Amino acid sequence: MLPTLVVVPLSFSASDLLEFPPRAYSLRWYENFFGSATWMAGLRTSLILGTLTATLAVPLGLLACISTNRLGGRTALAIQGALLTPSIVPGILLAIGLFFVLAAQRLVGTLFGVLVGHVVLAIPVACIVLLPALARFDWNQVQAARSLGANWARAIGGIIVPQLQISLLSATLMAFLTSLDESVISIFVASGQNSTLPKLMFLSLRDQIDPTIAAISTLWTVIVLVAVLIVSLRQKS
Repeated sequence: MLPTLVVVPLSFSASDLLEFPPRAYSLRWYENFFGSATWMAGLRTSLILGTLTATLAVPLGLLACISTNRLGGRTALAIQGALLTPSIVPGILLAIGLFFVLAAQRLVGTLFGVLVGHVVLAIPVACIVLLPALARFDWNQVQAARSLGANWARAIGGIIVPQLQISLLSATLMAFLTSLDESVISIFVASGQNSTLPKLMFLSLRDQIDPTIAAISTLWTVIVLVAVLIVSLRQKS
């Protein structure tokens, strides 16, 4: 963690270049970030995408994990392999493939197109968290509920979800952070007002060394730490 914390003092530097340790301190780069319409648009897009990605990826991952757990055998292994493939394939290959698929549907540059890419990456993350939790789950409770007339939707919502709430909360956090940190797919698919903050950061570093990046990285670290802290406190409660 120590190398990542170097950006914190860098973000308060008064210099026009990145220098460590700073010779003078200032809030100018935070003012530059919050005063920029481009940076604010990227932040808003990233937060919206992160929320939507977690909202879609976790329920889809949960249903997929339930189905593979109930199926068992080679069929379940094949489905699990397909679900986890996006986390194994190099990001650049996945981004190129998504670009051509989305381009054929005229979705490149749209918020929905970027969301599809982020959900594809977040579902394996959610599955990695949920599969072990479901493996330890007592399915006799669901069978009892089903024998008493409960349908699958009621069994999932009334029995499975309450008992897996910690795992679901962890999966939601991981899916959100996966979307928040994703840059490769965003570089290929996002454009214009739908550009994410990681993409804008990459483009800024490509063109020039702007200390605003250090300020954004510090804020990004704070957001992640707050999210992890909330989940940890939730688990303890």
